[in-house]
Amino acid sequence: MTGETSLVMSPMLTFVMLPYQLSLAYSLSGQQEPCTSWLRLRWSISLSLKMMWSSLSDSSQNSLCSACQPRSLATMMKSRRVQVLLILAVLSFLLIHFQFLPCSNNASMEEKPSPVHILILSSWRSGSSFTGQIFSQHPSVFYLMEPAWHVWVKMYQNSAKVLHMAVRDLVRSVFLCDMSVFDAYMSSQKKKSDLFQWETSRALCSPPACNSFSRSDIITAGNCRTICGKYPFSKVEEACKTYSHIAIKEVRFFDLKVLYPLLTDPSLNLKIIHLVRDPRAVFRSRENTMAELKRDSNIVVGSQKTKGEMGPYNTMQVICKSHVEIYKAGRQAIPSFLKDRYLLVRYEDIVRDPLARAAQMYRFAELHFTPELQKWVHNITHGKGQGAQAFDIGSRDALRVSQAWRETLPFKKIEKVQNVCKDAMDLLGYQLVQSEEEQKNMSLDLLFGQNSEE
Repeated sequence: MTGETSLVMSPMLTFVMLPYQLSLAYSLSGQQEPCTSWLRLRWSISLSLKMMWSSLSDSSQNSLCSACQPRSLATMMKSRRVQVLLILAVLSFLLIHFQFLPCSNNASMEEKPSPVHILILSSWRSGSSFTGQIFSQHPSVFYLMEPAWHVWVKMYQNSAKVLHMAVRDLVRSVFLCDMSVFDAYMSSQKKKSDLFQWETSRALCSPPACNSFSRSDIITAGNCRTICGKYPFSKVEEACKTYSHIAIKEVRFFDLKVLYPLLTDPSLNLKIIHLVRDPRAVFRSRENTMAELKRDSNIVVGSQKTKGEMGPYNTMQVICKSHVEIYKAGRQAIPSFLKDRYLLVRYEDIVRDPLARAAQMYRFAELHFTPELQKWVHNITHGKGQGAQAFDIGSRDALRVSQAWRETLPFKKIEKVQNVCKDAMDLLGYQLVQSEEEQKNMSLDLLFGQNSEE
């Protein structure tokens, strides 16, 4: 009697516990490791089946002597064996069902595509802040402007080459929304507003980072700075994890090969936009922001080489050389993992046809160019501002500002810039000017040649 009771009780316990286990499995299905509950349920059913088969086998042996037992006992044993067989059939069906049911974390991986990671790779005073805003204002993009600024501020005694690894590791962590990487470079009491140029990120000015604006709003840095600065630093990571695209604008990489580990990292889906600008325009803009760029220039070429008349040209030479090396690695000796993941964009092409170039970059980044964004891009590039302040991203006459060097930069300085940056200018399609007359009168078509992607 005891053996027969145990024969029924094992599967019966499974039946009693089954609603609870199903409820637990479904309640955990939205958490980080939902498969665990489904595996536990499969294991429980499978164990019951094994116990039942074993007990049923023993029972079959005992049934050989059933004739020796009273009729009532034999009838009861036969009835319980029928119950066991029915339960066995139901449990077998459930096991087969749950065996082929995909666990919910695999399903969610299929439903939710992995984020797209976009690195805008450029140099100072090259229109990179404006280009970054083209991505920042998109409602699907989480954007940070030059997060590696914190690395260079903390480790300013080192050269740019030495800092490459630390910058790369920080960029990777940001792409993965792991903002604990900033702990090494910022105070333990840091707030969101301690992040460099945080107010230029629309994502940090809208939910969940700030509740004063909606995600679809076009948000200016001034408005964001006034209203959204009080939130804790933890909001940066929280916000990052809610976006399908993560974009970083960075000016502290001088070699594309440093980024190869990120391009081959299976946890990243990295696309690189290499933004360049006419070195003569860059030089003229750097002259107007020399104080703000002093520390960075010292890291780029060393403090001794930034001094004297040739100091600014030494810095330009390093910057131009880096663009040549990045371009060659990205376009000429292209490794297989860079295919369709490198895009060269000239700032002059953006300001000459803003909507077309923005559309091109959005296609590359797998983003939709909404009518609201098209209107914003047009308006911000067809204003009356002169863009005189560093990092100013207000409305301006973008084409005119991009050509200001032709009116204000002395020809002797132009000759020196062309001398140290000749290789870059030749490679990137910028025409040298041979006189003051050419400087002022050469047409844009001759000065810049064909579009960089044509």
